[in-house]
Amino acid sequence: MTYVAKGGALLDLSDEELDALFSQALSQVLADLQDAGPVIILPPDVTRFHSRAGYLTDIACRELTGTGRDRLGAVMPALGTHRVMTPAELHRMFPGTPREKFQAHDWRQDVVELGRLPADWVERVSEGAVRYDWPVQVNKLLRDGGFSLILSIGQVVPHEVVGMANHGKNLFVGTGGKEAIDKSHFVGAAYGMERMMGRTDTPVRALFDEGLRCFGSALPPILWALTVVGARSDAEAAVAGKPRGSLAVRGLFIGFGRECFEKAAALAREVNVDIMDEPIKQAVVYLEPEEFRTTWLGNKGIYRTRMAMADGGELLILAPGLECFGEDPGNDALIRKHGYRPAQVIQDKVTTDPELAAGLSAAAHLIHGSSEGRFTVRYCPGPGLSRAEIESVGYAWGDLPTALARYDLHTLGLGWNTLSDGERIFFVPNPALGLWAEKTRFNENQ
Repeated sequence: MTYVAKGGALLDLSDEELDALFSQALSQVLADLQDAGPVIILPPDVTRFHSRAGYLTDIACRELTGTGRDRLGAVMPALGTHRVMTPAELHRMFPGTPREKFQAHDWRQDVVELGRLPADWVERVSEGAVRYDWPVQVNKLLRDGGFSLILSIGQVVPHEVVGMANHGKNLFVGTGGKEAIDKSHFVGAAYGMERMMGRTDTPVRALFDEGLRCFGSALPPILWALTVVGARSDAEAAVAGKPRGSLAVRGLFIGFGRECFEKAAALAREVNVDIMDEPIKQAVVYLEPEEFRTTWLGNKGIYRTRMAMADGGELLILAPGLECFGEDPGNDALIRKHGYRPAQVIQDKVTTDPELAAGLSAAAHLIHGSSEGRFTVRYCPGPGLSRAEIESVGYAWGDLPTALARYDLHTLGLGWNTLSDGERIFFVPNPALGLWAEKTRFNENQ
């Protein structure tokens, strides 16, 4: 059942409209539920700060605790493999949510298995890319915490692992365990992320859908609240009185089942996928230091632009907040050991290195982060990573102060820019918000 399906490529939902739509839908759902027990909220972490999920989480907390009731059981950011949010990050993203309600997900310790999808089925949906079974795992609180409702909040946007982010991914990756995350990520890497990014139906999406179909009954009902966010044009920003490059909420979709995700994904494809007439020879991507502190996250600069890059081109990544490679010590060590190498090299290493075979999400990440030799990836880190470290994992290094002096973030706009000396570049201020592809590399029929 869908409660809200409001969206359009030129829609610009205000905070007041978001509040009214979301609070009315949530109130109706709570009234319809026969079980008046507590609710657990699953928002994204700070890496999806711009999703407006923090704002919606605050509204949900207000609705769940208002009029003398308290049905707010817990708030668990869907971390997946990411670091636990700091108090400062929690305050920045969820200023109206009580701190004592937060629970941190531990992907290595806090999971239960609901069941398994057989290897024959996984092999079939991946078109032979892999053959292994897949565990349907979630944080144990979702099954055993006594909740009457799971409220899953997030943004639908092109994604390198699943095609379009959110819906079942928020459960089975966001609160999943090591084996489930490892194997699902490697399915996508082996199948080919360029065949999946920006698509609604992919082999990895099939895993999540089948997991919900077969084993979702072990969980409380799941209400999905999904946003679609896009950049305003300069003209839109001027009319709205917003800064150049500011973001608009283009859609809000709320409901049970898959329909709300399908509607959000269709809009995200329209809003967030930029099909280009020509390839990019020189791209410049900026990684906000508060959001991107590792290449594990920052490599979205590679994933989301790779289908637009010209052979022999250069992707320059400005990364002032970069501190390390992996989000946890184990993955960081694997990245340092093997580096970002072409897919076949990493797949061969998986067959010969037991440590990498036991860390398939890291293996998938290494494949995703390679340009396959087509173009140069030049990272310009802050003081957190040295030139030697950057070059040791297979990237070229660039001097950050020099790059920032040449590419002035205050004057560049999203898209094509021509510098004073005539250099033409394509600038992406936040790669997490979209997907760029040259038209010959993106099959519209897939």
